[in-house]
Amino acid sequence: MDLSFSKEDLAFRDEVREFLATSLPADVKDRCDRGLHPTKEGQVRWQKILNEKGWMAPNWPKEYGGTGWTITQKYIAAHEFGHASAPIALPFGVSMVGPVIYTFGNQEQKDYYLPRILNSDDWWCQGYSEPGSGSDLASLQTKAVRDGDHYIVNGQKIWTSFAHLADMIFCLVRTDSSAKQQEGISFLLIDMKTPGITVKPIIGLDMEHSLNEVFFEDVRVPVKNRIGEENKGWTYAKFLLGNERTGIARIARSKRQVERLKEIAKAERSGGRPLAEDSDFSNKLSRIEVDLMALEYTELRYLSMIASGKQLSAEPSLLKIKGSEIQQRLTELLVESLGMYGVPYEPERSYAGRNEAPVGPDYAHGPMAEHLYLRAATIYGGSNEIQRNIISKMVLGL
Repeated sequence: MDLSFSKEDLAFRDEVREFLATSLPADVKDRCDRGLHPTKEGQVRWQKILNEKGWMAPNWPKEYGGTGWTITQKYIAAHEFGHASAPIALPFGVSMVGPVIYTFGNQEQKDYYLPRILNSDDWWCQGYSEPGSGSDLASLQTKAVRDGDHYIVNGQKIWTSFAHLADMIFCLVRTDSSAKQQEGISFLLIDMKTPGITVKPIIGLDMEHSLNEVFFEDVRVPVKNRIGEENKGWTYAKFLLGNERTGIARIARSKRQVERLKEIAKAERSGGRPLAEDSDFSNKLSRIEVDLMALEYTELRYLSMIASGKQLSAEPSLLKIKGSEIQQRLTELLVESLGMYGVPYEPERSYAGRNEAPVGPDYAHGPMAEHLYLRAATIYGGSNEIQRNIISKMVLGL
């Protein structure tokens, strides 16, 4: 595996750095750096800047609006975005349903939805998990019954991120209850404004509203909004989950968190000395850095395999497992490094309209919220326990 960059790659790296330095809005950068959820307005504003540059969809084929970047350029861009605290495009549209549409959708669906995803005209959410059907997704019970040119959808989805802000939801629904679990599922695109859809908030451990329950009661969905064949949705779902689990590793983001943690450790004191000189703290951080480096080289090895034409199977599950565990260890150490300033915590909305400043130094605002939210990182996208089962079966042959 050759890790050296060519002159062209280094020139591309400089182009990315210049773009981020001049185009990334300061307020968007600040929220990302702190680990706070993006605002819809800020995220859409940033995504439109990316689209105008032609960088909204690095992984899409060029014919559909992708960048045409090499594997190395994609890696460089991801690294620089993470280092600059630049948020990636919200994944539900560009990284999840977009590739499903251009791979399995018909021409009408491609022509309509893909430009709208690129231009952030539609804010998407994901209708996969249900009560009792999370990691065992194939057991889902939301039903879609054919009625002429429509499906009538009834059921419930849960843990639906940003559904309260979404324009569209891509859903797995059961269209044949008599078939084997995986063989009776279809993939539908549903307008969130359709009558019969109710969204109820779920307030997370971080006391913020990003998660939701979504209820469907006699919701009429045009058959033309089905992706691919009826009862073949599990094929499209597995394709999408492969993309999701690769991105969940968030290696570039974690590398930026390590840098931020080192900056905080220089400012915080322990026993009259900078926290950075505390042996226990240094040992914990060093262990995280070593594991993060190993994860990064593993990702590079997989990218090298893809570049040489090899197909991955369950390897993205390994990235998801280790990446999510490192994220949790990092935010836990971030909160620990803040000492008493890491303890006082209120959700962001509680500060609206107040005159007093948050407790502690400015850099203390954010770590606890991200730490609490990322307790779910080893669960969402398929729990790590399930991912280990997948690896044991598909990679190790056990």
